[in-house]
Amino acid sequence: MYLIKKIALSAVAGALVLNMAGCAGMTQRDQNTAIGAGVGAVGGSVLTGGSALGTVGGAAVGGVIGNRVQ
Repeated sequence: MYLIKKIALSAVAGALVLNMAGCAGMTQRDQNTAIGAGVGAVGGSVLTGGSALGTVGGAAVGGVIGNRVQ
């Protein structure tokens, strides 16, 4: 049952990331930041077993990395 929960969370997060990436008014840097934050949040959540601190920390790190990618 826990695996299904992780897969569902990943699917929802992926859908949100794709939705954010499609925003017409966003610059490429903004899109990269949003995608990085989304991927980082999912990664942080999975790595820490769903802890809020891991999710927020992953989003912050992913957002910074996404912002720096050219």
